[in-house]
Amino acid sequence: MAVCIDRLWGEPPAVVHPVVWMGHYLEFWGKLSTRLPAFWAFLLGAVAWCVGALAVAAAAWGVTLWATPSLEALLFWTPLLASWKSWVQLLVGGALAAVLLKSMLSIRMLLSEVQAVEAALQTSLEAGRARLSMLVSRDTTVLTEVQVRESAIETLAENLNDSVIAPIFWFVLLGLPGAAVYRFANTADAMWGYKGVHIVNGKGRNWEWAGKWAAWADDVLSWLPARITALLLWVASSFKVTSFWSRLKQEAPKTPSPNSGWPMAAMALILNIQLSKPDVYTLNASGNAPNAADTQKSIKLASKSALAGVFTAYIAMLLIAYWELT
Repeated sequence: MAVCIDRLWGEPPAVVHPVVWMGHYLEFWGKLSTRLPAFWAFLLGAVAWCVGALAVAAAAWGVTLWATPSLEALLFWTPLLASWKSWVQLLVGGALAAVLLKSMLSIRMLLSEVQAVEAALQTSLEAGRARLSMLVSRDTTVLTEVQVRESAIETLAENLNDSVIAPIFWFVLLGLPGAAVYRFANTADAMWGYKGVHIVNGKGRNWEWAGKWAAWADDVLSWLPARITALLLWVASSFKVTSFWSRLKQEAPKTPSPNSGWPMAAMALILNIQLSKPDVYTLNASGNAPNAADTQKSIKLASKSALAGVFTAYIAMLLIAYWELT
């Protein structure tokens, strides 16, 4: 249901979007942390992260409890009215849970934003740079056309994990609370996990110490999903690359992040393109410079990988349900 909602309607309005509210919370405590010495900034960031994670988990757990009457109530209650109420509760609560789960993942917006960067590049390099600046934190004003395209494809691969596969992975394991906590952790890392001064609304803020806990937490929670995302990309490509895993293990560690390099390197290897960040890393150095056709291939590959992830999660949930009932 969540995936169907995403495909049909995309993102909910910002005023009711749970992730936007998470951002408001993180912005408030982030501002306070920038005024403190390093140790106290780190402590405040860790405490604020833990309190926020507990809050979103509790809220998601409350929705889950309300949305799922017991199996006994559905199957064995003798009063017709009581049984009818339980089914209504399940359907209405399930729809609410699906809406909330949808807000924790984003397939349609991710694909459309990368497509928008390519469309802007077809107009002019400046337009492409401007559109890319809406997706990445790096300075885009000096990037070449190839570098703009590389950045867009990297963003697509990295966020295929962060915005799709990882939330679904934690939903399968821990239900709606798992997906909500992961989305909170990833949002905190995106907002706080910068080294040095980061420009926010025209003002420089040093969130490095406040963001250390958030960065560590995101690294831990994203570790396995990032590697699953890389495998799903390979499966979606119909196992196109030979010796894929050994080559992937050589390329992925080249990025500073312990996780983002895995889906990015997988994308580079499968499409036989080079992906790089100037003076930081180069993935699949022997690959071709990406062109417009490669952007379209990456979007198609990411879409197929997301669907493969959804299908895999559904099978896993059926197996878990069967195991619990038996």
